[in-house]
Amino acid sequence: MEKTWRWFGLKDKITLSMLGQIGVEGIVTALHDIPNGAVWPLERINDLKDHIKDAGLRWSVVESLPVSEAIKYGGSRSDQLIANYIESLANLGEAGINTVCYNFMPVIDWIRTDLEYPWADGTSSLFFDKIRFAYFDCFILEREGAEEDYTPEEMVKVYELSKTITQKEKDALIDTIIVKTQGFINGNIKEGDKNPVAIFKNLLSLYKDIDRDALRENLKYFLSQLIPVCEEYNIKMCIHPDDPPFQMLGLPRIVTSMEDIEWIFNAVDNPYNGLTFCAGSLSAGIHNNVPELAEKFASRTHFVHLRSTEVMANGDFIEAPHLEGRGHLIELVRIFEKENPSLPMRVDHGRLMLDDRDKAYNPGYSFYGRMYALAQIDGVMATVQDEIKRNMNDKR
Repeated sequence: MEKTWRWFGLKDKITLSMLGQIGVEGIVTALHDIPNGAVWPLERINDLKDHIKDAGLRWSVVESLPVSEAIKYGGSRSDQLIANYIESLANLGEAGINTVCYNFMPVIDWIRTDLEYPWADGTSSLFFDKIRFAYFDCFILEREGAEEDYTPEEMVKVYELSKTITQKEKDALIDTIIVKTQGFINGNIKEGDKNPVAIFKNLLSLYKDIDRDALRENLKYFLSQLIPVCEEYNIKMCIHPDDPPFQMLGLPRIVTSMEDIEWIFNAVDNPYNGLTFCAGSLSAGIHNNVPELAEKFASRTHFVHLRSTEVMANGDFIEAPHLEGRGHLIELVRIFEKENPSLPMRVDHGRLMLDDRDKAYNPGYSFYGRMYALAQIDGVMATVQDEIKRNMNDKR
């Protein structure tokens, strides 16, 4: 597999020169300064592509060309926004960039309650605390019907937490869930916005009448409009699983399981309609057998995110070390190196370690933490590739 790295453009504190020194081959990036829904100009695409090429690397994957909310909920501007999206795809194809990772999660991208959960070795990682999230849902958002989404036992713990939680902790939950894990990804809410809770509640209201079936149909329509330009320019669209892969905040989520992925592939049965296989997102759902999913969908996978999680009995989950947890990354490397070896892959959600902590990196996108994970996975890939070669020689 091709070793790639998510890079946030010219303002990223991690430079392309640094990445070239640690074995990165391809870059995963986007035109982050262009507002959602606007067309990506060919000139801007080529400028960034050339900048990456001048550093001895290649722009391997677009992550992401954001899907506007109105496309997801089927608003009045949906068709115009899809037309803009198609124009951006054509420009990417004209520039020779042929893999686009995107998601169809309403309002909110990945969800965590703690960005620096401490480990005994002095590192820290992302963490999801179900009770603290339920408190955010019920007492900060005050979402109608929120309590029905949690068990009576969980709500007892939520009410206990409400008696002791400090204003500082409440503010941290708002900053973590609404702002810090979202602003650098989908642009709905950004650092410095006043009253992010009100903005967030307004976004949730857009989906008041959208259930899973409606969201599925909107995705099907979106993909059906894109496929002709994908075929013309050989652009592989690869949808990212929901993170975490279950229903939250009363929003429909439609990329959570084997059944969901099969539905998407059957709805628009075309090889350009593919998957970003994110082992971390999928492993956070206790219902998912991650290696089984990899075996089943290897041929329709166009991009791989290699990270892992560990799920606790109470519903909490944590980013696991890359060689541990429910992601079973060693087995995934075996599957993808055998079934689809040219895939771009990137490690994801590295720990904060060493000098990472004071660099203000985007959450989950540390330098040393990801470099350490890349070195681990690089070793796994080399071992698996050697296994495959020896097995082939034994058969001759």
